[in-house]
Amino acid sequence: MRELSLNGVIQICPAKNETKHDPAGWRNVPETSRPLNPERVAKLLAQEWETFSRETPKSGVHNKEASKVLPMGVTSSFQHWDPYPISVVSAKGAYVTDVDGRELLDLSMGFGAMLVGHLNPHVVKRVKEALDNVGTLFVTPSPTATVAAEAFKRRFGLDMLRFTNSGTESLMYAVRTARAYNGRRGIVKIEGGYHGGYDPLQVSVKPPISAIGKGDKPIPYVPSEVTAGEVYVVPYNNLPYLEKIFKKNHKKISCFVLEPVLENLSIILPDEGYLQGVRELCDKYDIVLIFDEVKTGLTAGARGAAGRLGVKPDLITMAKSIGGGLPVAAFGGKQKYMDTVVDGRMAHYGTYNGNPLVMAAVMAVDEICTDAAMAKAEEINDYALRKMDEIIAKYELPAHTIGFGIKGAIIWSDKPVRNYRDYKATDFQIAELSWLWGVNRGVLTPPGLDEQWLVSLAHTEADMDKLVEDFRSLAEALRA
Repeated sequence: MRELSLNGVIQICPAKNETKHDPAGWRNVPETSRPLNPERVAKLLAQEWETFSRETPKSGVHNKEASKVLPMGVTSSFQHWDPYPISVVSAKGAYVTDVDGRELLDLSMGFGAMLVGHLNPHVVKRVKEALDNVGTLFVTPSPTATVAAEAFKRRFGLDMLRFTNSGTESLMYAVRTARAYNGRRGIVKIEGGYHGGYDPLQVSVKPPISAIGKGDKPIPYVPSEVTAGEVYVVPYNNLPYLEKIFKKNHKKISCFVLEPVLENLSIILPDEGYLQGVRELCDKYDIVLIFDEVKTGLTAGARGAAGRLGVKPDLITMAKSIGGGLPVAAFGGKQKYMDTVVDGRMAHYGTYNGNPLVMAAVMAVDEICTDAAMAKAEEINDYALRKMDEIIAKYELPAHTIGFGIKGAIIWSDKPVRNYRDYKATDFQIAELSWLWGVNRGVLTPPGLDEQWLVSLAHTEADMDKLVEDFRSLAEALRA
């Protein structure tokens, strides 16, 4: 792997035999590495879980009490891990404080929802003004929603949009919009991809390998509680198979739903030219292309992933990063598709849609997330990624860095991860140890290999140095 400087920007160049990724992302796979000692990893992991239990007793007590009224003691199932998750009592800027009084650097940041930092002063000011002088809910049209919609239209290059309250809602209505437009029912999605709780999109979300056939011809996996309808599953970064599905079934397929960059499987970048090929195939077979930008959105950059990658979908969904921590989402896109809402072919309802409280937060985020602010945060992320590259190289770890916008991750594999099957072949035991190592040293990232860190507008290089130094100490322990 080589680094080249282009206009002052570091470009990561793939090794000779490595598939090229889209140049808008970061992936650095070292040319050499040495295996880790599994016994050493297991010993360190056991020690770290003992440390966790010893230092977080109040979180354990809280989870036991919470489990009496909340299933698993949490408000969303992803929040739980065994033996219990950390319970947080407050947060500000880039840090949270747990019930045991420990201050932790927050690099989870609500999976992107806290892009501007906890209790960002400008968001707080805007929301307080709405509480004091505007109101919380009208259930009538309001200029506040119009102004926010106009801001999104400019920023993301949309013709029209509607606000919702969650990513799940936005994906559900985007699919319904596509179906209303062309009258077809079938959906194509990426194997392993997650798009919220809408039944058809629950198919093959991190399915068991034993139940899904061969990687080049995946079998859809439908959970027992799901009524899926007609859903086709395709591997990410595989245009030939996508065209095979389109060619055979295009008269039944309404839309293709995908994250342009997969971010529920750590971070998986599109191959160079993949998304452009997807766009061409959707045009060729008259299939609506939906980008799920619930997790990318502003974390990809000031214009979102579509703007950064240079591929325009027909419809787009957003949530998390656009609301400053308040529950707000949106779907929108090209006029001819949104006209299905205009003329009533697709009815879209919601009591809380575009309420003035969340519109205040949306406008605050729009004002904060300037090109300069987003570029600065990305520079800090790149700084951390380069530091971790140095550690991986020094200790010859079987791992590599991956990044997109202001998000980054360590993937415990000495090969590029290009799809769900590659992801499932990575080392989850060392990923668990890496995560827990940070938690026990005051650095909170989402658990396991599934997610990634996020550099919010509140983070500094000094904050990221904590992540880097914890990773360095882990590398030293692994090679001791």
